[in-house]
Amino acid sequence: MVPIGWVRSPIREPLDDCWGNLVSTIELDASRFTPDCTLGLEQYSHAEIVFFLDQVPESKIITGSRHPRGRQDWPLTGIFAHRAKNRPNRIVISTCQLECVDGLKIRVRELDAVDGTPVLDVKPYLRGFAPRGEVREPAWSVELMSRYFRKI
Repeated sequence: MVPIGWVRSPIREPLDDCWGNLVSTIELDASRFTPDCTLGLEQYSHAEIVFFLDQVPESKIITGSRHPRGRQDWPLTGIFAHRAKNRPNRIVISTCQLECVDGLKIRVRELDAVDGTPVLDVKPYLRGFAPRGEVREPAWSVELMSRYFRKI
């Protein structure tokens, strides 16, 4: 895969729990795209950003299970049962609020990606693709996410 652009963020190194109210810009690759590639995107309130965690070393990748965040009081959980950054392919999807779209620059709120992160895709968020029916999740994940978007 070839990145379509890169994240520009004030966060320079991977951190946990600091993404609240953070505003970042996705700069699309001007050598591959023209400004009209984002035409109509501004009509949406949110977008799904697909990106590659290039700063996670391959030696840190997990293919089995672990306690989320190393907390022994949370259950041993397989890598595909949580959203840890050290995933086998290091691909992440985040749903962000769109602040504005200006040609090849897309400004978003609460994107959990550091400066320079390669962006693989941008998709408008459509309610029609949201889960249908009740959403279920374990208590430990609710606790983890309660601080994830805290303001720094």
